[in-house]
Amino acid sequence: MSNSLMAGKRGLIMGLANDKSIAWGIAKACAEQGAELAFSYQGDALKKRVAPLAEQLGSDIVLPCDVSDPASIDALFADLRNRWDNLDFIVHAIGFSDKNELRGRYVDTSRDNFMMTMDISVYSFTAVAQRAEKMMNNGGAMLTLTYYGAEQVMPHYNVMGVAKAALEASVKYLAEDLGKDGIRVNAISAGPIKTLAASGIGDFRYILKWNELNSPLRRNVSIDDVGKSALYLLSDLSSGVTGRRNQTKTSPGRSPRPEPARHRLFDRKKKCRSRRGHRRQQRQVENNEMAELHRSGSGLVDVRRIYRLHADHMIAGIH
Repeated sequence: MSNSLMAGKRGLIMGLANDKSIAWGIAKACAEQGAELAFSYQGDALKKRVAPLAEQLGSDIVLPCDVSDPASIDALFADLRNRWDNLDFIVHAIGFSDKNELRGRYVDTSRDNFMMTMDISVYSFTAVAQRAEKMMNNGGAMLTLTYYGAEQVMPHYNVMGVAKAALEASVKYLAEDLGKDGIRVNAISAGPIKTLAASGIGDFRYILKWNELNSPLRRNVSIDDVGKSALYLLSDLSSGVTGRRNQTKTSPGRSPRPEPARHRLFDRKKKCRSRRGHRRQQRQVENNEMAELHRSGSGLVDVRRIYRLHADHMIAGIH
């Protein structure tokens, strides 16, 4: 592939945390194809992580932004306008919820956390789109990240699942509003990836393992896989695609059931162990029966008994 697919395009990456972030996979893919990038961060701690990564991709535009503060978003885009006269794409990789409320029951979600989760994880995309459209003079592309928990109940996802469902609805409405100006709006629903954000989801390592065992590719999706999908949606290759959710995952859409999560994640291994156990038990029974037969000096009845036991254990092993 030519490395000029994004040449001349300028984009803002929001939500980069470290080199394990999905946003990093997207940023790398865009930069490799010639895009000029700017990055936002929240707080000095994240700036120390984001600035070196931005430098790796040849960017010195690293700007503060708290998406829960409208004035902070305004300041971000004012600074961008002073540097660039046009914006071609944005990547919104932002989501947050109190991890303590991602355990237990969704019904126990507090009002404060519900409002905060919806504000940061959902409304922030709309707030950013309001500012970004004013800089997209020649059309553009907006991309956000969702997850399968928006479609199906997922273990320990709770209010974030509700937020992602609302985010996906926002994508459709924004696509309708902005389409007449040549601005496309899409989302990527990636499979489970071990990121900083995912660390707040309980039993996430079991979800990763389940997905790996049940995927046709027998592996989990990577940030590089998602980066390639994002490159398609942000470039002119997807010029006729908007209001869509792109599924970037190695599994066919199945997921572990919520309760009990870790028990069902390893059904395959448990079945294998169970079958081995049946075979061991079967051999032990046969050995015991043969020893009894030898001691009794009897014949036909005991042999038939052994056969029946052998058949019963074979059937149990199959099931």
